[in-house]
Amino acid sequence: MCLAIPAQIVEMENADMARVRVGNSETYLRASLMLLPEPPKVGDYLIVHAGFAIRALPPEEARQSLQALREFAEAGAAAGTLD
Repeated sequence: MCLAIPAQIVEMENADMARVRVGNSETYLRASLMLLPEPPKVGDYLIVHAGFAIRALPPEEARQSLQALREFAEAGAAAGTLD
């Protein structure tokens, strides 16, 4: 199973590479943008797999996904199933 967490572009390194922040964490990755049909910009949200941005997300969809993941993690922590 693959879990896709929205990542927000924080810096454009060049036309083909960006530095992204994963969710609301302090985890940053470099992502290739060469598979996207339209060039993204700083602030845009992406789904990144194996170092490649495979899809851009509308901000509201990214926010909803991050909220759902946050609620899932909180529920798992409360139930003692996430360590």
